[in-house]
Amino acid sequence: MSIAEGLMFAFDNTFAHDLVGLYEPWRAAPSPHPALLAFNEELAAELGLDVTSLRTPAGIAVLVGNVVPDGASPVAQAYAGHQFGRYSPRLGDGRALLVGEIIDVHGLRRDLHLKGSGRTPFARGGDGYAAVGPMLREYLIGEAMHALGIPTTRALAVVATGEQIARETMLPGAVL
Repeated sequence: MSIAEGLMFAFDNTFAHDLVGLYEPWRAAPSPHPALLAFNEELAAELGLDVTSLRTPAGIAVLVGNVVPDGASPVAQAYAGHQFGRYSPRLGDGRALLVGEIIDVHGLRRDLHLKGSGRTPFARGGDGYAAVGPMLREYLIGEAMHALGIPTTRALAVVATGEQIARETMLPGAVL
């Protein structure tokens, strides 16, 4: 699906092209009423993205996973490892998608992920969703660590999905 003019992403998807067998092609679950809660303008500029366009309804649709940008290759990543004291040959991201890889304005490769965007083939019983509180916390802590000079992941945005998710109680959902 194409997106509105002005929302240009220069994807260079080596993971999806070169590592066949280490992922499953996948799409985010639709979010009925996305609303932008937090947006990292500094990171958007570093990624070479149009800050103004990402704040539009079309941009928010991309940030929540309702629209796949041209050139993206969304995949749920697979991996193996030890879990609960045993080797497990097929684990993976149960609630995250790699949308694609972007070469930023400094020439560095950056992954663009969606977290909390619904079940993937690796969800193993989880619902694949995330609540607003933990996603805002992760966004803030990542930026605090970055400001302190500690290498960390950073979030481009937190978008409310417009859905309630079941945890100990019903909570508003979000995608990081």
